[in-house]
Amino acid sequence: MIGLILCGGKGKRLRPITEDIPKPLVEIKDGYTVLDRQLLDFSATDIDTVILITGYLGEKIEERFGSEHNGLALEYVHEEKPSGTLNALRAGIERAGDDVLVRNGDVVADINLSKMMEHHYTSELLSTMFITQMRSPYGIVELADGRVRSFREKPLLDYHINGGVYCLAYDVLEHFEQFTGGEVENTVFPLLARMGQMGYYEESSTFWKSIDTIKDLEEVRREYANRTDKPWGYEKVLISTDKYLTRELFIFEGYSTSYHYHQNKDETMYVIEGRGYVEFEDHSEPFRKNDTVRVEPMTPHRIVATENTVLYEVSTPHPDDTVRIKDYYRAR
Repeated sequence: MIGLILCGGKGKRLRPITEDIPKPLVEIKDGYTVLDRQLLDFSATDIDTVILITGYLGEKIEERFGSEHNGLALEYVHEEKPSGTLNALRAGIERAGDDVLVRNGDVVADINLSKMMEHHYTSELLSTMFITQMRSPYGIVELADGRVRSFREKPLLDYHINGGVYCLAYDVLEHFEQFTGGEVENTVFPLLARMGQMGYYEESSTFWKSIDTIKDLEEVRREYANRTDKPWGYEKVLISTDKYLTRELFIFEGYSTSYHYHQNKDETMYVIEGRGYVEFEDHSEPFRKNDTVRVEPMTPHRIVATENTVLYEVSTPHPDDTVRIKDYYRAR
C-alpha cells in the first residue's frame, strides 16, 4: 500500500497565516507542522512511499521535505490549477499504481493506521473510511417537564463524521471515470456507498481535529503545548517540578515503545486504560487497567500495548533521562 496526502488546499480561512505557507506547513508547535505529524504516522507503518498531491505553494512543501523523510520515500504530484479532490485523488492513485492510504492534509488525529489497513484488507471492500464521533460545538441543554434539567458541555453526539482518512483499492479507479471533477465526497464516495463497497473503521481516538479555522488551530496548539508525538502514540508532561515528574503516555494497540533504560529516573506507571505488558531482560510483566508497574533506574525495558493504552508515569525529575537500546519503528 502507498501513502497519499492531499496537500493542495489554499487554507483561505487560516489567513493571514496561509498567505506565505501552504496549509500542511502550518505549525502546531514550534518547528512541527501538520505534515510532520502525518508523515510520522506513516513512518510507523509498513508503508515505504508517500505521494504528496500539492497545489497552492506546493514548492515550499517539496523544499522542506525533499525526497526522503523519516525513512519514507516522498514523491510529488503538483496540480497547476485546483479542480477538486476527485481529480487530485485520481492523479495520486494513478501515480501510485497500487492500493492507497489517503489522508486529508489538514487533519491531526490519533489513529492506528496499521490496524486500519488490516481492517480494510480483511473487509475485502474497495474502500474504507475512518469515522469519528461528532462533538457538539456548543453545550447542550437537557429539558423535561417544561424545565431545564441539566447541562452537558460539548458532548459527543450520536452521529459520526468523515474523519479524513481512507483506504482505497487500486480498482476503485474505474469508478472515477463516471465523473469529470468536483469533490470525491460528493461523487465517488456516495457511489461506492450505494454499491455496498464502502466500509468504515472506528476506534476510540483520543484526539481528532480538522484545522479549518484559526479557532481550530488554536485548539490543536493547546493540545500540543505539553505534548510530543511518538511513532507509538504520544507523551504529555502533566506536572514537572524539581521533586517529581508526571507524564501521560498513550500507546496504540500493537505498538511498543523503544527498548530503553533510565540512568537516574525511578518510575512508577499507573494504568488508566488498556492492557499490555512491560518486557524486561529476563521476564515480562503483564498489566491491565488500575495496575501499577515500577521500573528502577538502569533497568532495560519496553512497554507493549495489546489494547490502546493510557499510562500515567510518575517519576523522579529527569525528563530527558532515556537511553534507547533498540527501536521497533523507523522514525526517531
